[in-house]
Amino acid sequence: MVHQYKNNGYDIVLDVNSGAIHVVDDVTYDVIEMIDQSQPESYARDEIVSALSGKYGREEVEEAIDEVQTLIDEESLFTKDTYENYIMDFKKRPTVVKALCLHIAHDCNLACRYCFAEEGEYHGRRALMSFEVGKKALDFLIANSGQRRNLEVDFFGGEPLMNWQVVKDLVAYGREQEKLHDKKFRFTLTTNGVLLDDEVMEFCNREMGNVVLSIDGRKEIHDKMRPFRKGAGSYDLIVPKFQKFAESRNQDKYYVRGTFTRNNLDFSEDVLHLANLGFKQISVEPVVAEPTEPYALKEEDLPQLFEQYDKLAAEMVKRHKDGKDFNFFHFMIDLEGGPCVAKRLSGCGSGTEYLAVTPWGDFYPCHQFVGNEKFLLGNVDDGIVKTEICDEFKCCNVYAKEKCRNCFAKFYCSGGCAANAYNFTGDICGTYDIGCELQKKRVECAIMIKAAQQDEE
Repeated sequence: MVHQYKNNGYDIVLDVNSGAIHVVDDVTYDVIEMIDQSQPESYARDEIVSALSGKYGREEVEEAIDEVQTLIDEESLFTKDTYENYIMDFKKRPTVVKALCLHIAHDCNLACRYCFAEEGEYHGRRALMSFEVGKKALDFLIANSGQRRNLEVDFFGGEPLMNWQVVKDLVAYGREQEKLHDKKFRFTLTTNGVLLDDEVMEFCNREMGNVVLSIDGRKEIHDKMRPFRKGAGSYDLIVPKFQKFAESRNQDKYYVRGTFTRNNLDFSEDVLHLANLGFKQISVEPVVAEPTEPYALKEEDLPQLFEQYDKLAAEMVKRHKDGKDFNFFHFMIDLEGGPCVAKRLSGCGSGTEYLAVTPWGDFYPCHQFVGNEKFLLGNVDDGIVKTEICDEFKCCNVYAKEKCRNCFAKFYCSGGCAANAYNFTGDICGTYDIGCELQKKRVECAIMIKAAQQDEE
């Protein structure tokens, strides 16, 4: 499978199955476009020469065809898909858990308008995780991690800092267990910043492998969507703290993470606003919401959103040249190493390798399934009880999703988010179409940025 597109002055050809990326001239681009992907080996050379000679000249077209044939012979263009058989044994694999999302607090001191957790309560009751429940969760992770040494634990909410002492106690317990079981915990904290202070920063800089700082961008955008419960905005309170925190971590191992909605379809301005505030690690993601919500993204918004991604990508290329670059999470792509085949085919591992834990110790496939009893897997006392749900998630991969099978981005997005798919289609193997379109655009922009940077070298 081959995907071709033009972006920011570059003619780009992606060979999906090999991962090879070719930045080509116009004539080569047009030659490739004329080759039937279902039968690339039997293209009619004379027909291509005849069709393109008026536009480019016969000799130029001949040379381009020779170059294309060389790429085919080298198996970096029009390569066959050799991965589908790989998924046959996914279901047979034992479930090895490597990561937990601890819902340390089902409570929050903000009232974000788009929050899927309904002010941190996840359609249920307010609650704080006890140390005992958290301890059992870490014990479960260790016991079910097999030979895997590196384990991940996310402190999530709600707002985790509303249960800060338990966070600290669980980190201390985890460090003790590392020595006993030859494991290594990587802890992550997600916070809205309201309760962030020097003590928290110091602890996080010592113990947290990553910190996620929630902010949506420009003051007017942020305050509209992320107010306190009485309506006041939180921007002015958190920005100086986040700036201090990012600097204290040497602008590394953190993200400022925001959400854009229909209220800011010009979201590239919010990304650049965060960059102008000095942040080097930035993620601003599209909202996922019921179509009835006034801030929900609509299909008709896609052209404008595509333009915004293009604009942002071009600006990042420019800033890189000027030595003022920053990372945008959704444009980060590894074209040489990247995830293993299993990850490229099946994604984040929700429901198998990755589980969410409620304050009272229930297991769900991930934080976005919490509260949906259909996906209740078990608990910290009994372990995984409904193994059939885990089996269902094991079989969730790009080949199980009809719209993914022939999509050029499938090995980059890995089939997308199972929760989004379920919420919009009723099937974890479905697809959330708006999300898919945006993901494809982000992949195109990310590859273009890589091409531009290669051009500089």
